[in-house]
Amino acid sequence: MNMQVAGVVAPPAPKTIEGMLLPQVMMRDILLKTMFRKNLSVVTEIALAICLPVPVTQELVDLARGQKLLEAMGSLRAGTNGEMGYQLTDSGKARALDALAQSEYFGPMPVPLEVYSEQVKRQSIRNLQVTRDRLLSAMGHLILPDDLIDHLGPAVSAGRSILMYGPPGNGKSSISNGIRDALGDKIYIPRAIEYAGQVITVYDPIVHSSAEQEVEDPNSLRRTTGRFDSRYVRCERPTVVTGGELSLDMLDLVYNPTARTYQAPLQLKSTGGIFIVDDLGRQKEPPQSIVNRWIVPLEESRDILALQSGEKFEVPFDTLVIFSTNFHPNEIFDRAALRRIFFKIKVDGPNQEDFLKIFAMIARKKKMPLDEDALIYLLQEKYPTIDNEYANYQPVFLIDQMISICEFEGIPYQMSPELIERAWANMFVREEAIIH
Repeated sequence: MNMQVAGVVAPPAPKTIEGMLLPQVMMRDILLKTMFRKNLSVVTEIALAICLPVPVTQELVDLARGQKLLEAMGSLRAGTNGEMGYQLTDSGKARALDALAQSEYFGPMPVPLEVYSEQVKRQSIRNLQVTRDRLLSAMGHLILPDDLIDHLGPAVSAGRSILMYGPPGNGKSSISNGIRDALGDKIYIPRAIEYAGQVITVYDPIVHSSAEQEVEDPNSLRRTTGRFDSRYVRCERPTVVTGGELSLDMLDLVYNPTARTYQAPLQLKSTGGIFIVDDLGRQKEPPQSIVNRWIVPLEESRDILALQSGEKFEVPFDTLVIFSTNFHPNEIFDRAALRRIFFKIKVDGPNQEDFLKIFAMIARKKKMPLDEDALIYLLQEKYPTIDNEYANYQPVFLIDQMISICEFEGIPYQMSPELIERAWANMFVREEAIIH
């Protein structure tokens, strides 16, 4: 538990074929398919494509040569440092086509599931120590009650599951994003993993933001060795955000029947990071079913996935799950489900004092001058009509409305009781009789 922000241990690059713990036939076939599909012939380029160090790639090339699947073309000139070139023999091409018929996967060599599981432990979300200062600085743009940080801090540090509930429009989504920003360090995401000879792609540019693009020197022989195993991508801790569109089948392996490969489900892509289920209660499936699907992962830090064949297998589950809902938990869960969510945090609307702070902060940011008469009118005339229920989204809404009116009327930004009245009318729909 003593790993610091920059202290994630990088996965070491493999040194030999044996040390990779992958089936040799699989590695050889990925080599052949990659050379065939990308028309590669020199080892440094092949090594870059399959994400292995040059010596290990050479070992694979020699293995394929020994099986008469590759042959040497003699050294090449112009820009290849006199490197030896290799090409597929006729039987090598036949083997590549046969392998492509079984699986279209080529390129980065996958990481065996058991090897990846060890890396997950090294970079576990539960190793992070999120301090009050770090959380406050990540949420600096939000005005939150002190007791909310008191509850949130231990929940994030524990790296378990959090249920945030309360009326809509009070920043549950913004708080979730703030938690993500507070994590702050980098981890290693495999491009693909292997289980029982099947390839499961994990790295997803939509979910994973690469920490840096290393500029490769095309003339360097050492460019593929790197500081860590280049079958991984060094990334920010991932954040997957789902809302009303979440369905249970999104949490299963996705099989591509054309390529005959699998894509990791959302929760596996979010390993080492955060999975946010926003708007719980708005999905097709009832919230109880969604939480039931997470029970084993939340309690046992492992998930069960199934291949097309029906074979089930375990993968690590190392994710901070944040459920966010506008419903009261007792309305959508039974006690057993609630017991399995470690932290329940109510996110209420602001009091009048915090509302005014938010209003002033937004006005300053949007260059809208404050007006005392307008604010008095808002607080004394308008809010009593809704029982003085303040929400975090309202200052932005009202100020944006007034800005739109000023721009339409061609007048400088300003607020007045009249503009407040016009903005307020758009915030709520009046109950009116519909005339047929």
